[in-house]
Amino acid sequence: MIDAAQLTKSFGSHRAVRNLNLRADKGDVIGLLGPNGAGKTTTMRMMSGYLTPSAGRVSLCGCDMAKAPREAQRHLGYLPEGNPVYGEMTPFSFLRFVAAARDLSRRRQPKAIARALHLTSLEEVAHQRVDTLSKGYRRRVGLAQALLHDPPVLILDEPTDGLDPNQKRRIRSLVRELASEKTILISTHILEEVLENCARILVMGGGRVLADGTAAALMARSAYHQAVSLRIAFGDEERARAALGKLEGVARHETRRRGDSLLLTLFPREGAEPFALARKAREAASADKIPIAALQIEEGRLDDLFHELTKAKEKAR
Repeated sequence: MIDAAQLTKSFGSHRAVRNLNLRADKGDVIGLLGPNGAGKTTTMRMMSGYLTPSAGRVSLCGCDMAKAPREAQRHLGYLPEGNPVYGEMTPFSFLRFVAAARDLSRRRQPKAIARALHLTSLEEVAHQRVDTLSKGYRRRVGLAQALLHDPPVLILDEPTDGLDPNQKRRIRSLVRELASEKTILISTHILEEVLENCARILVMGGGRVLADGTAAALMARSAYHQAVSLRIAFGDEERARAALGKLEGVARHETRRRGDSLLLTLFPREGAEPFALARKAREAASADKIPIAALQIEEGRLDDLFHELTKAKEKAR
């Protein structure tokens, strides 16, 4: 459905994307993560045909974007950065304009427009001028045009940007609904969004793919993978550090504030068994009469890995 090979884009001496490879099949939902300037938007623009690569190639549904751009773009729904829409139009008239531009027959247009308005919950503002709508509504108008022709491939650059929490929840739910029948590539800064919707994650930095895998596989690379975390009260911090920080099998420990309590995390030494360490920690806390509100063995933290990968890339630059 998406096949990009050695995709590269240079602007003068600046190489924004370097030798990016990506293959995705039907049903794949891929999250593209990276700091500002990582190359995410440039990658999406090349995949959509908006930018011509300096090197490499991309095809959608078997259609080469360089050799047959119109045919490739028929398979694509694209929500770009900046969300360009015509403010003097209404959502309904804008979608009718897009439908004509995409050569949808007059017979198909009413049903396609009604479906796009319904999927993005725009019915109540369908005949209101776009320039009078909130940023969140305008973003949904942009998403509606991407969905209008029911394409098999969706490329969405920050689809929930500007949406309130309820609107974000609705769009995430919509992505899950569409996932079984489409291939979806999503760029976002919101880690929660990636974990909730994306079966596969690409982390970019400096124009390169720094990591590519499932959320579980990436979190397993985090320093917090298999660490033991205990939630304790503020007043018990010093006693907990003394009792638990020097347990056999603990390499180091740290505390972080979490709401009205503290999270004490014990990092196991190489070869230490986390379940055994958790049991020792619980027993030691009980012996010192330190109440534990919660105890868990960490799967890992995507935000921690993201920070480590992108920090290393920034230093390299």
